[in-house]
Amino acid sequence: MNIYALSSGRGPSGIAIVRISGKDTLKVCKNLTKLKEINSNEVNYCKFYDPKNDNVIDPEALLLWFPKPNSYTGDDLAEFQVHGSNAVISALLKTLSEQDNCRLAEPGEFTKIAFQNDKIDLLKAESIGDLIHAETELQRNQAVKLLQGNASNYYNDLREKLIKSLAYIEAKIDFAEDDLPEKVLKEVQNSIMEIHKDIQKIIEDNKIGEKIKDGFRVSITGEVNAGKSSLLNLIAKRDVAIVSDEAGTTRDVIETFLNIDGYPVILADTAGIRDTENEVEKKGVYLALGKSKEADLNIVVIDNSSNSINDEVKKMINKDTIVLLNKADVQEKQIHKFDADTILASVKENKNIDNLIKKIKQKLSKKFTFNNSALITRERHRLKLNECLKEINNFLKKDHNKDLELAAEDLRLATRHLGSIVGKVDVEEILGSIFKDFCIGK
Repeated sequence: MNIYALSSGRGPSGIAIVRISGKDTLKVCKNLTKLKEINSNEVNYCKFYDPKNDNVIDPEALLLWFPKPNSYTGDDLAEFQVHGSNAVISALLKTLSEQDNCRLAEPGEFTKIAFQNDKIDLLKAESIGDLIHAETELQRNQAVKLLQGNASNYYNDLREKLIKSLAYIEAKIDFAEDDLPEKVLKEVQNSIMEIHKDIQKIIEDNKIGEKIKDGFRVSITGEVNAGKSSLLNLIAKRDVAIVSDEAGTTRDVIETFLNIDGYPVILADTAGIRDTENEVEKKGVYLALGKSKEADLNIVVIDNSSNSINDEVKKMINKDTIVLLNKADVQEKQIHKFDADTILASVKENKNIDNLIKKIKQKLSKKFTFNNSALITRERHRLKLNECLKEINNFLKKDHNKDLELAAEDLRLATRHLGSIVGKVDVEEILGSIFKDFCIGK
């Protein structure tokens, strides 16, 4: 079966790109263009027709033809570059649907076929998806690094070391009558311990890869009527939250995704912290306290014109928080001191908010480094690494003089878990979850 899809965005646009891949790709191309010869790996200037009635779909178009295996999918593949009006796109897709053995591709199916044809591994497939969905510079950089194969090479190297160690263990089992030098077995033990340290180092990463991919969680907390919702709206540059002089207006958690100088941030406005008899507001305060504990960074907003501060709010302030003393337009002098980064500002007059943005970026940047060759970007990777580590621990705990066969099985399982990250072993059950978020045509 041949698959086709619009790979660029919907029109109107200057150019739209439609892809088709499968064994009958060249035949379909000739049917739609009436070209007798189509040159591979170069631009073919052509017209696109509807073979059913010879009506011209696009009088000025381009065709790129990539024979297998030198294509993105590893199968025959072609790209049609046509004018990007909705009418041209619809007519071309309708014509393709009427060709023999042609159907619309499912989301991510082109990339899934590329994986199945060994053109890419699972990590590269996932990084392609991340690159498509990247909204910030940090997300783009991370996706590019993964796409270049750094993580794949790192995991493959660890897996090869495990396989080599397993080979020595199995040799000892299969040829028990032949003495394997003690030096070799000691080297195996040391190699496995080094792999254990490497994987432990990858896991202890504060989940930075996932946070770059999904967004850092920054929570705006503080007292009622301190200007939290106004701050959210100001940073977001739109009305996300309702602003009112009435205390306790915000009762739920309101979140918005922002690009703060290249950093992906999920900014949350929460209910003001105070003692209240209102059951709905109590629930809001409870959610606010929970959100502050989950956050990567808390911005505690305090009314600088107020002489007192809620005790619960005081407990939130530490060296890892940012205190925003708001309403400097009412009280210009800072009247509260904290052992934390403090910014005197006015949300109403947009005063010193740029300093707050800089401080947010500075705080987030300190939470991670790119020292590791392999950043974990998905829970699937973390789960497999933990399972691999568990089997290595089982191996290291065993008495290799008595339980060598069981120790070998531990290494076999560890190798399988590590290999499944890049797709070296059984991966059919995880393919659906990986490709379901791809756009159609990729």
